[in-house]
Amino acid sequence: MESIGSSPINQKLRYVNILSRPNISINDIARYCKDVENLLVGYDSDTTEQAEILMKYEGYIEREKENADKFKRLDEMTIWNNFDYSQVQSLSSEALEKLKKIRPSNLGQASRISGISPSDISILMVYMGK
Repeated sequence: MESIGSSPINQKLRYVNILSRPNISINDIARYCKDVENLLVGYDSDTTEQAEILMKYEGYIEREKENADKFKRLDEMTIWNNFDYSQVQSLSSEALEKLKKIRPSNLGQASRISGISPSDISILMVYMGK
């Protein structure tokens, strides 16, 4: 691994953990491991590249899916039309000012307003009983 610019492997690791290193490709692993080389036989370079990308970015993709689900849930939490933000004493003054001015229809919209922090959204959720 040192010959391809990566630190040496001193312990047993799964191939996917080795592949998560920035300078390592699936073909690099195949050069050192016959099992991986045999797995790649019959696949074209585009297919192996797609597999490599999926393995390298699996954690990132999963986090983004979780974030998308979170935003979807926030978009489904409506804020009453006549909601009086001044009754929520724990909101930051900037959040209070912007929420009164913009009057978002749901928590998802509120969360995308500049100056509205995640803690402001949490406070609104608690106050609204959601």
